[in-house]
Amino acid sequence: MRSLALKPQFDAANDRCETMAVAGGFTYDEMESRQAALAHCNRVFATLAAEKRVEWALEHLPGQHVLSSSFGAQAAVSLHMVTRHQPDIPVVFIDTGYLFPETYEFVDQLTQRLDLNLNVYSSKLSPAWQEARYGERWNLGVEGLAAYNRDTKVEPMERALREMNTGTWLAGLRREQAKSRAAVPFLSWSGDRWKVYPIADWKDRDIFHYLKRHGLPYHPLWEKGYVSIGDIQTTRSLKDVDHIDETRFFGLTRECGLHDIDLSTI
Repeated sequence: MRSLALKPQFDAANDRCETMAVAGGFTYDEMESRQAALAHCNRVFATLAAEKRVEWALEHLPGQHVLSSSFGAQAAVSLHMVTRHQPDIPVVFIDTGYLFPETYEFVDQLTQRLDLNLNVYSSKLSPAWQEARYGERWNLGVEGLAAYNRDTKVEPMERALREMNTGTWLAGLRREQAKSRAAVPFLSWSGDRWKVYPIADWKDRDIFHYLKRHGLPYHPLWEKGYVSIGDIQTTRSLKDVDHIDETRFFGLTRECGLHDIDLSTI
């Protein structure tokens, strides 16, 4: 018997996972946790191609479906893959006001080519106003970076998810990108909202082959050694650092906090 504590939409999604499982059925008694059910769904997802994960999520997980993108080095993969299945899915882009000119050009290029339903969100304070009030917080160590990222990235993303009444958030994080992402699941669930990482297990070579197969570009700065691309003042080329971790946030941290948002609080 399934746990009565599981949300109805999770029961339905997990039922669907079971029908897709390669190794037969899987049942839960009333004492088994939501974590066990999620683990099962993640095991099933591990047997699927990334495109099938996207297709399944869009068909079975609750709307509004939303795709986030930083329009970083390899962003064209997720944007292309997801919009092939749902062309009008809202694409949320957080504009900090401090991005490279090449990033804005890349946004325009992909938005036109893929006919994206682009939704741009920014901090309630302009970059100039933030600097007048707080100074250059990215130069004030870990705490300064955290405050800066909270105001320019996390809060706008939370606002986007809330205003769009998001039921399922899709994102392109990959485990190979950083140690901090090594345990990224395919599926997570918090409150009534889901998060899906369809290419979590992809390697750099998978990205390369997908882009080549579909004639899609890397970010313009990729060829200049920029493997992780964010704001101008906190992004470095591999050519300018001693370790890949130093390409973002001076090596003090790898994450801005955007993907740590607790969906149950939105």
